[in-house]
Amino acid sequence: MELYIHIPFCVQKCKYCDFLSGNYDVKLREKYTYALIAEIESYKERFKDETITSIYVGGGTPTFLEVVFMQRIFDAIYQTFSVDQDAEISMECNPGTGSLEAFKIYRHMGVNRLSIGLQSANDDELELLGRVHNFEKFESTFREARLAGFENISVDIMTGLPYQTWNKLSNTIKKVTYLKPEHISCYSLIVEEGTEFYEKYKEDLELREKDLDTVALPDADMEYELYKRAQSLLEEKGYHQYEISNYALEGKECKHNIGYWKRIPYLGVGLGAASLIDEVRYTNIRDISSYIERCEKEESVRDEEIELSKRDAMSEYMYLGFRMNEGIVRQEFFELFGLRVEAVFGKQIKKFENEGLVKTAEGRIFLTEKGMDVSNRVMAEFLLD
Repeated sequence: MELYIHIPFCVQKCKYCDFLSGNYDVKLREKYTYALIAEIESYKERFKDETITSIYVGGGTPTFLEVVFMQRIFDAIYQTFSVDQDAEISMECNPGTGSLEAFKIYRHMGVNRLSIGLQSANDDELELLGRVHNFEKFESTFREARLAGFENISVDIMTGLPYQTWNKLSNTIKKVTYLKPEHISCYSLIVEEGTEFYEKYKEDLELREKDLDTVALPDADMEYELYKRAQSLLEEKGYHQYEISNYALEGKECKHNIGYWKRIPYLGVGLGAASLIDEVRYTNIRDISSYIERCEKEESVRDEEIELSKRDAMSEYMYLGFRMNEGIVRQEFFELFGLRVEAVFGKQIKKFENEGLVKTAEGRIFLTEKGMDVSNRVMAEFLLD
């Protein structure tokens, strides 16, 4: 089983961010810490026979939380769960929110993988995004993490930014790959409702939906070009693509994310965290005051709950599996569901094979390069009614 811990605190909200996060005062951060610990401890009996193979601490900005609070959270994790000695333990970090001393403490706590949210190496783009750091601050954070002993670091970068050109994006990729992180997430900006970016660029979004030129946002053709050129440059620099938005040096793929795409059961703890346990998907409540109150009263913090049918589970397996370059493993599908994959999805597989979007080889079914380019269209057809 995998474990996700949500820390909903940030220095400030980025202009494009729709994640469940915000800048809360230290008293609320302390209250949340103890509520989170209470939720963690509530699972001791239920999961006493499970082994945690990966832990991912996300946010928000986990490294913005006081180190002493994070230590207490990890103490609770180790006292509650059986954590595999080879578990991948990741923590998200934003430049400027960590220090050499803090990174050494995280390593001592067992954190062995750091994910740093850079987004861009161009300071004007960082300012546009509402980030609180510049590239120099990122470099300093990266080097301090290395000095603290982190040998597995991931860096986030973004494509499709307002006014972004290939020169700017390639500058980001070259500066990041020069530092040799083990992993790079390269994903496209999505302008979500409820964000500052949505209010600023909603007219551009309307124009783009009508295939008209926008003032700021790249059109579909430009987005595609940026994605393909970024893919090519990252591979040239030695990073192989193993999932639509993720690249890694050999052997440094993110185990936690692969587990998610392979539908390994995972428990999400904290505000708004999602879980998949025994083919039931559920999320925790999203109001922080209610979350703290329920944890203090030892009440359930579950909100939305969906029990997945076998058909739902098979669709999810295909939909998520096609995100990865290795695709779907036939034998694995049979072991999970007791059916041959062709018996359920034969029509779709044959259709996309004929279109050159899907290929079958070595016991796997996977998207071709052409299929990756239209992955959303392909994956949508594997959702069973």
